Amino acid sequence: MRLSRLLPRALRKNETTIPVVRMHGAIMASSSPLRQNLSLTAVAGPLERAFSMKRAPVVAISVNSPGGSPVQSRLIYARIRELAAEKNKKVLVFVEDVAASGGYMIALAGDEIIADETSIVGSIGVVAAGFGFVEAIGRLGVERRVYTAGKNKVMLDPFQPEKKSDIAHVKNLQEDIHRIFIDMVKERRGGKLVDDPDIFSGMFWTGGPAREKGLVDGFGHMGTELKKRYGDKTRLVLMQARRNLLGRPVPAVGTGSSVGAQLASHLPGSIADELEERALWGRYGL
Repeated sequence: MRLSRLLPRALRKNETTIPVVRMHGAIMASSSPLRQNLSLTAVAGPLERAFSMKRAPVVAISVNSPGGSPVQSRLIYARIRELAAEKNKKVLVFVEDVAASGGYMIALAGDEIIADETSIVGSIGVVAAGFGFVEAIGRLGVERRVYTAGKNKVMLDPFQPEKKSDIAHVKNLQEDIHRIFIDMVKERRGGKLVDDPDIFSGMFWTGGPAREKGLVDGFGHMGTELKKRYGDKTRLVLMQARRNLLGRPVPAVGTGSSVGAQLASHLPGSIADELEERALWGRYGL
């Protein structure tokens, strides 16, 4: 038996250990213990442990997300960049099925973005969607009663007719978020982007066109690519969220809500959350 086998893996010569953080799913700030959406709360712990591995030359992040909350997307992006600067670590992002909208915003945290040729990439835009039930409640004989202090407190109420002023306000908000998103892409991708207005139109592409436009740096798969760069003895270690006795991830950042509030928020909204998540994936044919 070789003596090297008796040593901890981190001390073995010629073996490189690389931490991997998975960022998969729709991006939503759900506080429910039963849903595993992608949020800063969900990934804070794994990120901290990944960047704390002193001997690791790089942190690898696997992204597979159709987007969702722009706030959570930016929080995750910002945390990755903060840790990368603090720990002086390079970040490699590997795109799986899709890195679109907020998913691509997170991918921007990578010093390099590597995708599969069939990955879906882009969708640099902002969308808001909902339903209107004005005619439905009329047919059912339901009377809508709302009392407010402040004339704009029921803006875009789905049970009341739309107002042009409300729509204009929402579009202004979307333009603000879109501008921030565009600035992030330009800052992170720099001179790699081609001069193509479609890049910021909300359009999305497969890996080939995405690379031509400068949205990704190349093609490859995590294991193969990392061994090519760091040697055949490269070992990947998945950073997982800590779990409770029931096997469910324990949030690394407190949500500030009680267990009762978590359960209450999950019950009535679970169907709507599920539909929203399915709509996000469905937008890209997944």
